[in-house]
Amino acid sequence: MRIAVVGATGMVGEVMLKVLAERNFPVTELIPVASEKSIGKEIEYKGQKYKVVGLQTAVDMKADIAVFSAGGDTSLEWAPKFAAAGTTVIDNSSAWRMDPTKKLIVPEINASSLTKEDKIIANPNCSTIQMVLALAPLHKKYNIRRIIVSTYQSITGTGVKAVRQLENEYAGIQGEMAYKYPIHRNAIPHCDSFEDNGYTKEEMKLVRETQKILGDNTIRVTATAVRVPVVGGHSEAVNVEFTNDFDVNEVREILHHTDGVTVQDNIDTFTYPMPLYAEGKNDVFVGRIRRDESQENTLNMWIVADNLRKGAATNTIQIAEYLIQAGLV
Repeated sequence: MRIAVVGATGMVGEVMLKVLAERNFPVTELIPVASEKSIGKEIEYKGQKYKVVGLQTAVDMKADIAVFSAGGDTSLEWAPKFAAAGTTVIDNSSAWRMDPTKKLIVPEINASSLTKEDKIIANPNCSTIQMVLALAPLHKKYNIRRIIVSTYQSITGTGVKAVRQLENEYAGIQGEMAYKYPIHRNAIPHCDSFEDNGYTKEEMKLVRETQKILGDNTIRVTATAVRVPVVGGHSEAVNVEFTNDFDVNEVREILHHTDGVTVQDNIDTFTYPMPLYAEGKNDVFVGRIRRDESQENTLNMWIVADNLRKGAATNTIQIAEYLIQAGLV
């Protein structure tokens, strides 16, 4: 498999390379790709050095699969060029997610919908992936009517500049700001830009992408996304109203048997998910599972995942693995 990693020098790109190595992905030729300023730089993969190439060079090299994490504008311009050259693109930006002609994939939920004709495949938003992975089996069993989600999102979702801002503020150093406000000792209720309805793009991604992945536009979703001074991953307080009643122990049992989900839910031992312990792991962690006593057929849960892993790189590589297993590339 000739694999191109577009955005190889970025935060998610570096994690993609790590995940490819950890999972022993069958790479016969690695093509690291980045912007003009990074061309010629060397990156290391499994003890070997590789030179970063530009986008057009990578297109001409006709990779089997290209995994993209280089921003929406780059994806809109270049993904079709890779696809036209016969490469299957898995894109981590928001560029193609809501395009009705493109599949939005979380492998454990809907990879079986992929075909050889799908040359550009969209990877969902990090916050959406971790939420729907936990909710998909519950939707099948109890039928979700409404979701209220509040996110507590890691600065790593913004990128290297935000990590530097937090480190500078922590050390008392004046530096470049990724946010309009300090993030150290703060919580900023503003992830991505605002839309006309007063919600941020990040909040509306949770609405639209959840409906698309679960294949049900009747699910009502409302979200508040908050940036917090955390590095390890995103956390979500999720309130789910079902059509049918449930047994809380059965919910735990269903989640316990869900691929990619780890249940951490024991209040006697103070066991619950936390981003500090999710960092560097590929699973989605679910805990604080309890009935909402204010309303019928409603459940509360706390969902945590490393946003650079299952929220981005791991999910992308899992899609690529599925394509190979299913003989689609």
